[in-house]
Amino acid sequence: MMQDDLTRLDRQAPTRVILEQAGGWGRWGTRLAWLITGVSLLAAIGSAGAFSQYFQRDPRVVETYHSLSKAAPAKVAIVTISGAIMGGEGFARAQLDTVEADESVRAIVLRIDSPGGTVSGSDELHHRIAGLATRRDLPVVVSMGGIAASGGYYVAMANGGREDVIYAEPATLTGSIGVIIPSFDLSQLLKRIDVRDDSVASGPLKEMLSPTKDRTPELAEREREVLESLVADMFTRFKEIVRAGRPKLDADAVDAVATGQVFTSRQALEAGLVDRIGFVEDAVARAVELAGLTTDTARVVRYSRPRGLLDDVLGGAIPGAREPLELLAEMTAPRGWYLCSWWPALITSR
Repeated sequence: MMQDDLTRLDRQAPTRVILEQAGGWGRWGTRLAWLITGVSLLAAIGSAGAFSQYFQRDPRVVETYHSLSKAAPAKVAIVTISGAIMGGEGFARAQLDTVEADESVRAIVLRIDSPGGTVSGSDELHHRIAGLATRRDLPVVVSMGGIAASGGYYVAMANGGREDVIYAEPATLTGSIGVIIPSFDLSQLLKRIDVRDDSVASGPLKEMLSPTKDRTPELAEREREVLESLVADMFTRFKEIVRAGRPKLDADAVDAVATGQVFTSRQALEAGLVDRIGFVEDAVARAVELAGLTTDTARVVRYSRPRGLLDDVLGGAIPGAREPLELLAEMTAPRGWYLCSWWPALITSR
């Protein structure tokens, strides 16, 4: 009976198996494995720091190699300003933020292909580029594409006033130094279809630039005077920015070209608006020179937007896609433009 009880207890009790390694190498082997892991981790961290300039920093921007030495740690960054300039918070701002955070960038090539845009957007972009160049002591060389007019030329003036830093391609159109505030009068058309604007405003000038308001001659003249004063003030600042970016041009020379006229690259060169006729490679060479680098010690990079699933499906991003209400707001807002166009509200930012 007792033997049966012992057998039953043996079946119910859990079984423990103790494995012992022969010799003392097991303990030292474990320590050695941890030591190797720690050294590898420290080496990985050190490599990450040493090669951090090769890593992506901002998810809004993709950095790609453009030219010169692929292995060089020092960079010349091509920053692209393309399409209408609507504000300072878009892709242009993302590129500038990337340059700001990248200590290996030694110079900027500002690639401009823009007809201009809003006064505030152009001024803000100019301010950000000039401020970045001053803080980091970065030379800025301008490379103009198909068009760098009005606000596009305004932004080009963020070059620090250096010599031989503005390059225009042979087919570039530039200039258009001036300001426009679009205004349309549809009040007579509404009368023909028996529609009347009966808006209530706090003052007679609150409806200034309303395309549907029927004005008295006195009110129309008063509005005209206000608008002309706004344009004159913004125009004065534009010419001041040109003087700062083109110190070789005196006030009379700037007045002579600040007529709103668009110039070819050859005409712009003769007028002193640009320094050289050349392509982006020529601008890059000048930036490398100003940064104290060589073709062997400089790596030229440029930035693009990251592609998404929708881009792959549609074969590319839709440039300038804007909501209808946003377009309507642009058309009706009392906004000044540094823009080489007679219909600025339909030009959208890429």
